Amino acid sequence: MRSTSPQVIAHRGYAADNPENTIAAMRAAANDDRTDAIEIDARLTADDRVIVFHDDDLSRLTDAPPAVSDTPIWELSDDEISGYTVADSDESIPLLTEVLAAIPASTSVNLELKHPGRDGLQFGAVDGDAARERATDRWRPFVDRALDIATATDHDLLVSSFYEGALAATHAVDPAVSVAPLVADDVETGVALADRYDAAAIHPPLDLVVESNLVARAHDADRRVNAWTVTTAEEGRTLAAAGVDGLIADTPGVIPGLV
Repeated sequence: MRSTSPQVIAHRGYAADNPENTIAAMRAAANDDRTDAIEIDARLTADDRVIVFHDDDLSRLTDAPPAVSDTPIWELSDDEISGYTVADSDESIPLLTEVLAAIPASTSVNLELKHPGRDGLQFGAVDGDAARERATDRWRPFVDRALDIATATDHDLLVSSFYEGALAATHAVDPAVSVAPLVADDVETGVALADRYDAAAIHPPLDLVVESNLVARAHDADRRVNAWTVTTAEEGRTLAAAGVDGLIADTPGVIPGLV
């Protein structure tokens, strides 16, 4: 068991307790003294606005009619998106600038880069230098815009993604920005991407932490491990015992009894 508890990272502003990725969620998470960092999802709209929203379309989370809700986010303008509300709240889909303004500078931000609205993307690792260069080029316009906004604030920033192209573009645009590969189910891919981009952390699913030696390997390389998505105190205790550094959690209720 660790001598100290892992940090708590509010997944989409504690998605189990708040309308996810909204201004209200950011304020609620930031005002909870158990929160160490907040994880948010960034996307690019058809008119090149960076919004904070998780899904590829509006169907799960908003009150948009089917004619709109089934259209990919990157084919809609911010004006078309902003009029709809998230879940059962009165909260609209915010711009990245608005979300960062709602999070105190003392609270760290994990910015996950989602689909950039470009064709030819490859999930996970990309094989070969030429293919990586093409992947970097596909992501770069989005990354340029997102980092221009995010690095203008005083937040401690960590950029994560399931896509190597996003990590590569982030590293190319601003090598000083810390990155973390999001891992789906493959330890070796996570370690390789972390090595390639000198990642500050690796973000695996909680099952992979328990079933592998990823924590030890990451710590040997002086990298943190932030596990997702933690929903119960029992999961939190298991991951704390496994030695993770951070819990990407849907609720701060994962905290009691960690140590």
